[in-house]
Amino acid sequence: MAILQVKDVQLPCQGILFDKDGTLLEFLQLWGPWAHSLLNQLEAVLSGIGAGFTVERGKVLGTVHDSEGHIIDYDRQGPLAIATVDESIGLLAGQLYAAGMPWNDAITTVRELSNSAMQEVRSKRQARPMPGLVSFLQSCQAASIPMAVVTSDSTPAAEEHLEWMGIRSFFTSIVGCDRVTLGKPNGETAKLACDELHIHPDQAIVIGDSNGDMQMGLNAGISHVIGFCPPGTEAVHLQDADVVIGDYHEIRVNPNGA
Repeated sequence: MAILQVKDVQLPCQGILFDKDGTLLEFLQLWGPWAHSLLNQLEAVLSGIGAGFTVERGKVLGTVHDSEGHIIDYDRQGPLAIATVDESIGLLAGQLYAAGMPWNDAITTVRELSNSAMQEVRSKRQARPMPGLVSFLQSCQAASIPMAVVTSDSTPAAEEHLEWMGIRSFFTSIVGCDRVTLGKPNGETAKLACDELHIHPDQAIVIGDSNGDMQMGLNAGISHVIGFCPPGTEAVHLQDADVVIGDYHEIRVNPNGA
């Protein structure tokens, strides 16, 4: 059995489940432009009907803005970080409903705005692997450790983003929110991924950047959960992690447990 050496901790490992956004790729690089475009479009629609956000702009999705309105950070426990796209759409549609728009029109409008924002994201393809990730994936592959992606994004979107980064081939299973009934922090996503890797949850390790990932792993009976928190960011939100890393250079694969 392979062993992951994480700092001074040795973790037996027969499979790894990775969160996608903020774990495999830099979160704001991909989702910052989407959120910025969507919030701007939504604010314009609200203004057109004589209304505005019911809360300050940064509280709508959990974003941090500079003095010029650009998104420079995000709440690791907020909707942008954890919610599915559909959940975010429902949240944003609530802003239009509160302004007097019928719910069906609000949902339709926000879906159209989201699609427009996503087209901008697709045109730029701003998804890059986290530092040290590709080397770590190669080490896992060489040690015959099966790997999966477990994400709150849709499966097709996850496939697309992994292709942009050139790392799709490393993963045997991709489980998005569209393939389960209950998403994170419920354990269903992790259990399905383990089934597709042909391992038991107690033989797997989860790596993720939110406590929802940690809770998903614990709820599924995963053996160990590793929090990912890049340098310069406080890891207080990863309270359920067994161990926290800042980049993939902090993990070493021992193929034979040596």
